[in-house]
Amino acid sequence: MNPDRAQRRLAAILAADIAGYSRLIGADEEGTLRRMRSIRTEVIEPNIAAHRGRLVKTTGDGLLVEFTSVIDALRCASDVQQQLAARNEGTSVAERIEFRIGINMSDVVVEDDDILGDGVNVAARLEALAEPGGICVSSRVQEDAAGRLDMTFADMGEQEFKNIARPIRAYRVVPAAGKASPTAGPNAGVTALALPDKPSIAVLPFTNMSGDPEQEYFADGMVEEIITALSRIRWLFVIARNSSFVYKGQAADVKRVGHELGVRYVLEGSVRKSDGRIRITAQLVEAETGAHLWADHFDGSLDDVFDLQDRVAISAAGVIEPALQAAEARRSAHRPTNDLTAYDLYLRALPNFASGARERICEALVLLEQAITRDPIYGPALALAGMCLTQLHLNGWAESPDVGRDQGLDYARRAVRAAGNDPFVLASAAEVFGFFGEDITAALALVDRSLAANAGFAYGWFWSGLLRLYAGQYDTAIEQIEKSLRLNPLDRMGAPLTAIGAAHFFKREFETALSKLLASIQERPGFAMSYRLLAACYAHMGRLEEAGAAVERLRALTPVIAPPILPIRNPEHRELLFSGLRLAAGERP
Repeated sequence: MNPDRAQRRLAAILAADIAGYSRLIGADEEGTLRRMRSIRTEVIEPNIAAHRGRLVKTTGDGLLVEFTSVIDALRCASDVQQQLAARNEGTSVAERIEFRIGINMSDVVVEDDDILGDGVNVAARLEALAEPGGICVSSRVQEDAAGRLDMTFADMGEQEFKNIARPIRAYRVVPAAGKASPTAGPNAGVTALALPDKPSIAVLPFTNMSGDPEQEYFADGMVEEIITALSRIRWLFVIARNSSFVYKGQAADVKRVGHELGVRYVLEGSVRKSDGRIRITAQLVEAETGAHLWADHFDGSLDDVFDLQDRVAISAAGVIEPALQAAEARRSAHRPTNDLTAYDLYLRALPNFASGARERICEALVLLEQAITRDPIYGPALALAGMCLTQLHLNGWAESPDVGRDQGLDYARRAVRAAGNDPFVLASAAEVFGFFGEDITAALALVDRSLAANAGFAYGWFWSGLLRLYAGQYDTAIEQIEKSLRLNPLDRMGAPLTAIGAAHFFKREFETALSKLLASIQERPGFAMSYRLLAACYAHMGRLEEAGAAVERLRALTPVIAPPILPIRNPEHRELLFSGLRLAAGERP
């Protein structure tokens, strides 16, 4: 830097980039670049000029803009996001071009036409923190703009940013009620889902009021139990936990939640746990009107935790459908264990399993084994332990094809004996049986029993679809996995698009399979099976260079190219995958 030419000035800095840029370019480079040029000339540049900004520079997927006023910067960002949302209407989620925007107010160093310094770096970090279609700002921007614009700010707390010495308090921009804006939330621009033909509810993550971040899992577990209790009420359509948990840590607007998840009611609340006592506060809101239908709090000791969960579930159900007798919900609510230490271990294992990462799945298995030691007939822990072992084998992380198989089957058998009619235990045990090669007809009967106990169980439909995939019932598999996605529209923990892609692959519908697999990799880039199927799909399409690239990405995850356990029962279909992998890896027939 030339100190004689540099100067320092106060500026509002807007940093923006395109969410999912590499995915868009990978899917359609020419079309994406053409649309980006159109957006820049028709949306970005006119709005920068209209709000007296200066375009400092652009990168492949982003841009940096300088303003003299925070108000101008925010108005420009808001107008850009609204216009982009309008352009995205009618466009599939996978094809949308959505920007994330970060805004900071700070001194900057000006060198020629560029701006430099921590203020610019903070704006870039805030942009990375924003949701697609959203705006994230620093506390200084919030302070300068509060009350001066038709928008509010949701506090995201202090954030630790790489290479920034001090924590930065960040805020998410929330537009005024009733004003359409893509900054409204994590699923901005998502088409509203039609309401089911029966009462429907989403249970949002409860706020942890304990003052201890380590207790976050306990608040999450409380919500899990309430969702489970409500899901057993057959006339009630319940959104699955992982879709609801997309809103974790946000000041979620219930009307937006109802719009994005396709539900009529939203249950929200908080959990305070301290010195062996617990208070659950909950309220039920009609999403469309925002009307509060019911609110209450429940106090008790940790020894009464299951009773508290029952009372919350019963009260919510009674408001949604007054004709329902509270006793029906109480009979449906299943208490999986009376040992709160085992329950605590199970709660800790859940997010580790859901991560899909090797180390965390192994950690989940250790926690579950501890829970099972304390309570040998704890059905959910037994079932989840079996599922952990299937994931280790599926990804090529098991020590050998035989290690863990017998243990997984033992866990599944013990889980079924302890299950009663618990849908989670029955369905997950069925998946373990199906994966490790047991009688597929018996596994299908077991998952059907799970769905008979709770026809609204999203993961039950997903695992049922997987078992149909193993059995070669590909159309039914696709139908059931798509049904699981409707019940659980925001969750991708189970890689449903990979499973749908697999069904199309084994039907030799390679073009359709390819699109599903590419989309799945964007959602869950660490799942080895997606790359195996992708490599084989490319190979059978004659696109050997792309097949080889998929194999290289697979090798970065696991040294196992061909899975030692492939639960597909049809030998010709197994060979379809294996022959494709051989071609992709450079072997020739």
